[in-house]
Amino acid sequence: MDLGLTDKVALVTGGSRGLGRAICLAFAAEGAQVVINYRHTRTLAEQLAEEIRVRYNREAFPFRADVASEPDVQALFAAAVHRFGKIDILVNNAGVCPSGSFKDITWDVWNTTVQINLTGTFLCTRQMVRHLVASKRMGRIVNVASASAFLGATGEHSPFDASKGGVASLTVSLARELAPLGIAVNAVAPGIIITEMTTASSSQEWHHRPQRTPLGRPVTPEEVANVVVFLASERAACMTGTILDASGGLLGR
Repeated sequence: MDLGLTDKVALVTGGSRGLGRAICLAFAAEGAQVVINYRHTRTLAEQLAEEIRVRYNREAFPFRADVASEPDVQALFAAAVHRFGKIDILVNNAGVCPSGSFKDITWDVWNTTVQINLTGTFLCTRQMVRHLVASKRMGRIVNVASASAFLGATGEHSPFDASKGGVASLTVSLARELAPLGIAVNAVAPGIIITEMTTASSSQEWHHRPQRTPLGRPVTPEEVANVVVFLASERAACMTGTILDASGGLLGR
């Protein structure tokens, strides 16, 4: 099935590793050019860009930016447009997930989580909308939410759960507002994905919850990436305001 992504430009935040890396590779496999946003992992981003060029003969542009910083986000979009002339797709994937008992959560931990996961989504989406409106073009935005935005976590991830709840709500709100402009906004809600972030977590939930899903296993980054790419594609032209369950049945919606 042709997803209509050839020569589209996709900007993926947090794109150098984990789910972000899988998303970048999936876009490149469908013929898209990719902007790989990263914050600390320059070497990984550059290696991924080279892999995309070699494997798929697609352009990949790594660029450092903190999505919680408005000047960084503005610089990221300006550099991407200068390099490719346009941005067709934004994937808000960058995120953090600290663990800890709620009574022990510090202001810094709470604020950092919300700033990256939710405010970063706001800043990048606003910049994307400004770009699309200024260039009089349509586009697609895909947010990475989480099953725990709806279920809550049985472990100790309240800042993450709250921030992803905000991402889910923002997705629906923006979909309604931006549809008349030809801008679709959807989200994917993964459950447990085995990535560097989850394996580094001290919470036992990350290690036991996959066995409690209907699939009986964790979902792979590549499986979630396929859902993201579909939502960003021409094949999902009738969809906006949708939050697709990619949790292995854990969410069940």
